[in-house]
Amino acid sequence: MAGGVLPLAVTMGDPAGVGPAITWHAYEAFRSRSRPFYVIADPRVLDANRTHASLHHKLVMIASPNEAPAAFQQGLPVAPITSPVPKPGEADPATATAVLDSIRLAVMHVQAGAAAAVVTNPIAKALLYRAGFKHPGHTEFLAELAANGGTPPRPVMMLSGGGLRVALATIHKPLSAIPGLLTTDLIADVGRIVHGSLKRDFGIAEPRIGLCGVNPHAGEDGEIGREEIDTINPAAARMRAAGIDCSDARPGDTIFHEARSGRFDVVIAMYHDQGLIPVKTLDIWGGVNVTLGLPFIRTSPDHGVAYDAAASGKARPDSLIAALDLADAMAHARAAAP
Repeated sequence: MAGGVLPLAVTMGDPAGVGPAITWHAYEAFRSRSRPFYVIADPRVLDANRTHASLHHKLVMIASPNEAPAAFQQGLPVAPITSPVPKPGEADPATATAVLDSIRLAVMHVQAGAAAAVVTNPIAKALLYRAGFKHPGHTEFLAELAANGGTPPRPVMMLSGGGLRVALATIHKPLSAIPGLLTTDLIADVGRIVHGSLKRDFGIAEPRIGLCGVNPHAGEDGEIGREEIDTINPAAARMRAAGIDCSDARPGDTIFHEARSGRFDVVIAMYHDQGLIPVKTLDIWGGVNVTLGLPFIRTSPDHGVAYDAAASGKARPDSLIAALDLADAMAHARAAAP
């Protein structure tokens, strides 16, 4: 590798979505950086999604990730796979196999030590479900791939953006199921994973974790619900006993302001929208989805396939560029960790 720096492995994502176009934009923005990346995609898909900024760049086919650093100076490196080539914005279920193959290969490359991190372009889960995909989302699929046939690790979804880091105790679950899913063991385990990752991958020596309550006003001492008293605060006490700096349950309407003001390095929200709404409100374009708890680094843009933007040619690359930057920073932090 050039200078010993491993490249980042970028997946194709849905070829009818914005992934291919924003990858070109990201190459334009990233090609002067010290960390190269390559894309696992059908080169015809990338050609079909050239943007004005990418017209003077070429694709460079590579046979393995170790060719990416040299190729990155010449053009956008592509580890080729075969996929149908839909029109931008027009979803095609026939692309599902290639979408999943791209993800599998990226994971294989990081597991083999040939890439520093996986950066995933957006996928359309509904399209994949029609092709037999059985996972709620990217996060759970990556955990299965990480297991190599064994017991999957617990994946923790964390969003970074708008001056916040927000991890989720539960991910893609219906709101009605949340109270029954929250347990002291679950919350303490998520806190342990978040604490370890902030130390290893973000270089924070003593992470400060804020726990979000699930009820209004964090339950008002049991008057508006007992989840905080019976489940969340006991998890916080368990974490503190293990040497983790963690608050008791804090009201959901103020904890994110507290975190943004510097009181906490990360907030653990109890359910999906509780955590994602503040991040996306503060930084709808530049937020990054990070999967903690895996044996490898994974980041992703914090948005979906955006078929309408793909069709109009007006896709914004901010979030993919931020995901590449964060993957690079995490790889450096992990390499420097004791």
